[in-house]
Amino acid sequence: SPPSPPHEGPTPPAAVIPWGLRVASEAGWRLLVLAGVVWVLMEVISAVSMLVIAFSAGLLITALLQPTVSRLRRYGFGRGLATTTVFIGGFGIMGLIGWFVVWQVIENQEDLVKQVQSGIDELRVWILDSPFKVTDEQLNDFVDNLNSWIGEHSQELTSAGIEGASYLVTFFTGAVLAAFVCLFLLYDGRRIWQWCLKFVPLVAREGVAGAGPRAWVTLTGYVRGTVIVAFIDAVGIGIGIYFLGVPMAVPLAVIVFLFAFIPIVGALLSGTLAVIVAFVTNGLTTALLVLAVVLAVQQLEGNVLQPLILGRLVQVHPLAVVLAVTAGTLLAGIPGAVVAVPLVAVANTVVGFLRAYAEQQHPRRHPVHGSTVTDLSPAVPPVLPGEQPRPPRHAGQAPSGPTGAPSRPEDAAGRPDEPPRES
Repeated sequence: SPPSPPHEGPTPPAAVIPWGLRVASEAGWRLLVLAGVVWVLMEVISAVSMLVIAFSAGLLITALLQPTVSRLRRYGFGRGLATTTVFIGGFGIMGLIGWFVVWQVIENQEDLVKQVQSGIDELRVWILDSPFKVTDEQLNDFVDNLNSWIGEHSQELTSAGIEGASYLVTFFTGAVLAAFVCLFLLYDGRRIWQWCLKFVPLVAREGVAGAGPRAWVTLTGYVRGTVIVAFIDAVGIGIGIYFLGVPMAVPLAVIVFLFAFIPIVGALLSGTLAVIVAFVTNGLTTALLVLAVVLAVQQLEGNVLQPLILGRLVQVHPLAVVLAVTAGTLLAGIPGAVVAVPLVAVANTVVGFLRAYAEQQHPRRHPVHGSTVTDLSPAVPPVLPGEQPRPPRHAGQAPSGPTGAPSRPEDAAGRPDEPPRES
């Protein structure tokens, strides 16, 4: 037997812990620190949620209007005149669209109420004649229970209405703040960006300065592409429900346009609303036809419009889109769902540019490709029965076969720029 090594004192406690457990523990406490940072950041954002939502809305509107300002500047307009023209025109169009929707709802209110009442009567007859064997007495009991529930919870419903009024005030406050953010970004966005760069460390300032314009191109491309896709959806569904005789076709088309900014979920909600209105007002046959129109337009959007218009600028996997929309909805509701996808697209662009920039600034001569945790482990591999002891491998060293020889023929000759190794 080989001579035992000399006794050098007690073994350090860290050497007794397995290497995998040490790596897992170090990764664990780093993940805990990151989780704490994210939690604190989310608490701060929730405390100033209206400010964050208003700034995000102003940034998205700026991304939509800023190319028009640049085009007017090229035509000879001054910075102030171009900004004022685009700002007043853009928000004026948005205000006119909102006024038109409200006006259409008020104008069609009486006819809509009559059609809803007749639709409810038709629904009642359909339920009584259905094969579910629902009797008139059971249906009346259901209506009475619903009315009694409304009477018992009238105070809660009233408080919900008052809370809705406070939400309306908050909405208008945030809208005014978003308008101011948009105005200043349109007029002085470049100087604001240069001022923000002063807070970046000097070592990383060049990389961040290069990532900013690319992120802005991605954001403007996403917003403009989404507006085009939403407009085509609204026109297609609006024309379909108009010819089918569904009331308030224009307000429903505007709702489809607005909900198109929420990926996946928005199309489902707006289409469901159009089908419900058609069913309540015109019956089951019209509702099925509206459903066919909505599905056809959404298939055109998903298979043709989205890849053609947004595919080149926003290269985000559909799974990432679904997860981002779900997380944004859980964290901030509808505003979070609207902001989630452009945030992921911008983050994808920034991370890709910074990674390429770092590799360009600090190139690695012999990068390690395909390494696993086992390849990078400093521990001595176990010796199986019938094998000879093998020395430990380091990162980047070629894996060995059972007898210590290289497992690939090309590894024996070495790299092209190195002399052959001796066998």
